Amino acid sequence: MADKVKEPGLPKEILTAAWAIALAAIAPMLDSTMVNIAIDKLNKDFNTPLDTIQWSITGYVLALAIAGPVSGWLMNKFNGKKIFIGAVIAFGVTSVLAGISWNISSFVFFRLLQGFSAGIITPIMSTLLVKTAGPENLGKVIAIVSTPMILGPILGPVIGGFIVQVASWHWIFFINVFIVLIAVPFMMKTIPDFKPFNKDSKLDVFGVINLSLMSATVIYGITKAARHASFNNSETILWMGIGLSLAVIYFIYNRIRKNQTVLPMNLFAHKSFTASSIGLLLANIAILGPMLILPLFFQNFRHFTAIEAALALIPQGVGMLVTRPLIGKMIDKIGAKYVVMVSLVLSLIGSIPLIFITDKTSMIWISIVLFIRGTSIGGINLPLTSDAYTGLDSKQLPEASIGINIIENLGSSFGSAVIATVVANAVQGLQPTIANGLKGYHAGFLVSAIVLAVIFIPSLFLTHKQSA
Repeated sequence: MADKVKEPGLPKEILTAAWAIALAAIAPMLDSTMVNIAIDKLNKDFNTPLDTIQWSITGYVLALAIAGPVSGWLMNKFNGKKIFIGAVIAFGVTSVLAGISWNISSFVFFRLLQGFSAGIITPIMSTLLVKTAGPENLGKVIAIVSTPMILGPILGPVIGGFIVQVASWHWIFFINVFIVLIAVPFMMKTIPDFKPFNKDSKLDVFGVINLSLMSATVIYGITKAARHASFNNSETILWMGIGLSLAVIYFIYNRIRKNQTVLPMNLFAHKSFTASSIGLLLANIAILGPMLILPLFFQNFRHFTAIEAALALIPQGVGMLVTRPLIGKMIDKIGAKYVVMVSLVLSLIGSIPLIFITDKTSMIWISIVLFIRGTSIGGINLPLTSDAYTGLDSKQLPEASIGINIIENLGSSFGSAVIATVVANAVQGLQPTIANGLKGYHAGFLVSAIVLAVIFIPSLFLTHKQSA
């Protein structure tokens, strides 16, 4: 009888709080994809080389990585609700500053500040969600709140392209102000206060600096690999070498401090956290890598404009949205293990055909494949994210969010670089024909499919709930 009472859905206060948190995440998610569309306009307006403009994107990602470890300490010491709202307001203010930039230096600087505030928002959002939902509703709540993460990559390029054509690149940033003005009052009214998770904790200065530098140097090295279309270059080897050395130093430091650090390594003693972490790293490589080359395929081989390429990806987004509510319910009912496994099978069905597409392949066929691929994406990422928090103590939630955030940032950066490198290397030395160009894209999609298949291994160690 108790089960029947719970079945209709989430309590109203949990639902409204979850939607308020989701609304706050829309601006950073849209912003990170809209800027890519405006690169050409920024290049002309600031009259500066493309490499310099790229720093507005690279710098944003690096600031995002640096902010992650700081967010954990903020949640431990202060009211989580106030920190979250403060970070959202800061994102709105830095968006205005980016929009009124008077030269390339000021633009890159304000993008760094914007990235830092976005880097505070993401892990705090995850932690507040887990705390708000409770273990019994976690799947459904994460399904709601991750909606902006889907809408960002789908709608960002379309909205960004429309804004650049109708108005100017400045409005890509000014539009965030409207979202923030709606989100902040809604959050103040609906999100409950969150006491500090561990008020006695002191700021682990060395740990924060070490992890921030580690993330930033590894990601910077990866971006250099994407630029050179090879991991075998001096810049990538140097920066990734520094990053890996810092990781070793952190591991030793954590042992000396007996896990009293900003990211305690004993989190990995939890089987589901370790399995989820490995799965999320691989999932970000397999899923986000092709997100980079699919629009390029449409533009280079189907001669679509940037907006047309973005519209061609909508079936994938629709697939993601259609299965999202069901996935949340299934996670709460049967656990993450079989949801991930079934989704991986679907994902392979929606990925393997991409290895064989050509410039003549019907758009209807491509749309069907992308829709199938889209239905599976949430079924991989959502259960992995929710299972990472399974069995953790309340005090461990901020630290777990930091770990997951670092892993996802590294995975998405690594995925983009690996796929771009594979595509470039597959066509190196070949005549620049359509057939040879397609070989590169086919190789990129093949790598994605292989990595998806590998995720079956960590998925074996995820939670499975015995059905009543």
